[in-house]
Amino acid sequence: MSRIDQVFQSYTRTHATRIALQDSHDSVTYGDLGGRVDAVARQLQQAGVRPGDRVLLVAENSVALALTILATSRLRAWSASVNARLSTREIDNFLLHSGARRALYFSAGSEEAARHGEAHGASLLHWEGIGAVMLGPLQSEAMTEPAAPDVAALVYTSGTTGAPKAVMLTHANLLFIGANSRKIRALTPDDVIYGVLPLSHVYGLSALLVAALASGAALQLVPRFDPLAMAHALQHDGVTVLHGVPAMYAKLLATSARVSAPALRVAQSGGAPLSASLKADFEACFGITLHNGYGMTEAAPSICQTRMDVPRSDCSVGPAIEGIEIRLDTLIQDVDGIGELQVRGPNVMAGYYRAPEASVAALTADGWLHTGDLARIDADGAVTIVGRSKELIIRSGFNVYPVEVEQVLNAYPGIVQSAVIGRSSADNEEVLAFIEVRADVLLDRSHLHDYLRANLSPYKMPAEIIALASLPAAASGKILKRELHKLASATDE
Repeated sequence: MSRIDQVFQSYTRTHATRIALQDSHDSVTYGDLGGRVDAVARQLQQAGVRPGDRVLLVAENSVALALTILATSRLRAWSASVNARLSTREIDNFLLHSGARRALYFSAGSEEAARHGEAHGASLLHWEGIGAVMLGPLQSEAMTEPAAPDVAALVYTSGTTGAPKAVMLTHANLLFIGANSRKIRALTPDDVIYGVLPLSHVYGLSALLVAALASGAALQLVPRFDPLAMAHALQHDGVTVLHGVPAMYAKLLATSARVSAPALRVAQSGGAPLSASLKADFEACFGITLHNGYGMTEAAPSICQTRMDVPRSDCSVGPAIEGIEIRLDTLIQDVDGIGELQVRGPNVMAGYYRAPEASVAALTADGWLHTGDLARIDADGAVTIVGRSKELIIRSGFNVYPVEVEQVLNAYPGIVQSAVIGRSSADNEEVLAFIEVRADVLLDRSHLHDYLRANLSPYKMPAEIIALASLPAAASGKILKRELHKLASATDE
């Protein structure tokens, strides 16, 4: 087995009548899965997609999106799935950076995808296997990429700066994590996995889609998180495996005093720090362990996972997954045994697309990936993440890079400069923006809010915008964000 579209083949006969993928409009069995993937692959090929081409998929979670990811793999092309709720500017950046031969807009399941398709001149078609889809214009000048490395997908970790960062994940990366997820959570064909985490993010792509199909399990694809819908699925749909970020679990618990989940056997948290209080509340409600994990897009994404047979009462992310190596960078390790976590193994990316300098900075010559996160490793091998050396903000499981928001703010008339930081908020993080406004400008906050909504995805919107006469800065002019963190802490008290 060498590609992700081959991962389900052993179940096409042994579990032919079992559901493989389902959403609120469609479902496909393992017996029919191969045929539908082939049909989509034929139509992609007829649309001009070749091995080594990039195909941009603008969508929310659906059976159609999953089938197209697999079909793109079947052609040995690279899928680049992006969330339809992103702004037009972000989609433009992805189209330009990826050099996509074709873009598909999954309008049947997303009004936002339909709007993007219309804005980019896409034609509404009906494709065998997935139904209605909007096909963007053929980019005849698009160049194919060589067969090596055997890249399966581009996963974007940034999009609104001048140089979006796209992680090149190989088939081997995704298959390794899929197999690891299957083993560590003991997935079987009897499992029903709730798939609300976006397939456009690596967690959804590898640990949900690939892992489910590698296990013969049913993946229930959900386009958007809604706590009441999740509660209903847990109670009535036989969900056995649940993945989510801490904010999702917090909102789920807030829906009622007691949420029933009679079939649930695995609950997994990731994507953001898990608090002890949320873990305890979840376990009291459901009677099962809320497992924790840690990873990053560049590691496809899993690095550490707590174990089923050794449940933890703390919020450690557990030991390294089987088959990889981890270490702490001793050059910056402090007296408390805290250092930058580094990882090496079959999960580590091939590099950043069209960014050789960034790839060299992230990967050592002998294959170690710099995570940029600070951690300690306990005597039993369990890892505790103590902070991020980068300024990344994780809002409801989505990555927010401060520079993305700052550039949009700085482009607004009257704003001299801005600085964006993260602030903890009820098992989540929120975006906090500081701005310096020209002295002769009376800021129209309502208009500013409308401007930001038009240029930022909802999860990147600042929860609060604080105007200062001047932002704290060093003699060099560099903004001192540590001073802004102090100011934010004092404001919260």
